[in-house]
Amino acid sequence: MRVAFVVSSFLCLIAFSSVASAAPRSSFLEDLTWTEVRDALQAGTTTVIIPVGGTEQSGPHMALGKHNARVRALAGRIADALGDALVAPVLAYVPEGAIAPPAGHMRFPGTISISDTAFKSLLDATGRSLRQAGFTSIVLIGDHGGYQGLLRDVAAQLNREWAKTSARAYFIEEYYRVTQTAYVEALRAKGLSDAEIGSHAGVADTSLTLAIEPDLVRTDRLGSAQNNAANGVLGDPRASTAALGQIGVDLIVTQTVAAIRKARLRQH
Repeated sequence: MRVAFVVSSFLCLIAFSSVASAAPRSSFLEDLTWTEVRDALQAGTTTVIIPVGGTEQSGPHMALGKHNARVRALAGRIADALGDALVAPVLAYVPEGAIAPPAGHMRFPGTISISDTAFKSLLDATGRSLRQAGFTSIVLIGDHGGYQGLLRDVAAQLNREWAKTSARAYFIEEYYRVTQTAYVEALRAKGLSDAEIGSHAGVADTSLTLAIEPDLVRTDRLGSAQNNAANGVLGDPRASTAALGQIGVDLIVTQTVAAIRKARLRQH
């Protein structure tokens, strides 16, 4: 009996060690060595998320890297929930409006903009690089509304070329759409008005950032930021809280994970 117990324990230890060694130590590609990525691929981690952010003004109360910090953190949570995905580095340079003369967010110092063509080329090459590495499900998500159609275009182009292969690109529009639908509805249910929720740097936007990276929000400036297009704010962020933002976090992660699973299932 004792010998059997020892043997059984030893086998369990081997099995545990095998599982532990197969699981990547991080969900983020840039934290791993190439051999760790190779091992993860061989163990079945063949989905990779390309998170797209942006470097743009978000009023006097929120840092320029809001989109980048949010999409990285949320992509990590989505990958962890999927259990078989890694996260590529964030694409921080995106179309934000004409540079000269400046338009859109480019009217504010610190915003960085690139052309649609350059953006699509960058995204296209990123997808191709990851497919070359061995990933077969290339997932595109974006934290900013202005380039959603470009993400769709790139995914469609890659899929046309990959039609006779096992690789597919997935543009997951639910990631951004939920911030414009279910999240807004949840905030309204909390008694917030559309004027407070806003479309840029209001309660919805600011609360989401507070829930993920609170250091990016200057809470002492919320009172001077409301509904002031000259300040880059379309909304009123004064009622923003991390708790309100967590509602958005949960909705984004849950609905994006479901959408990715559904998209991959359709492909098989």
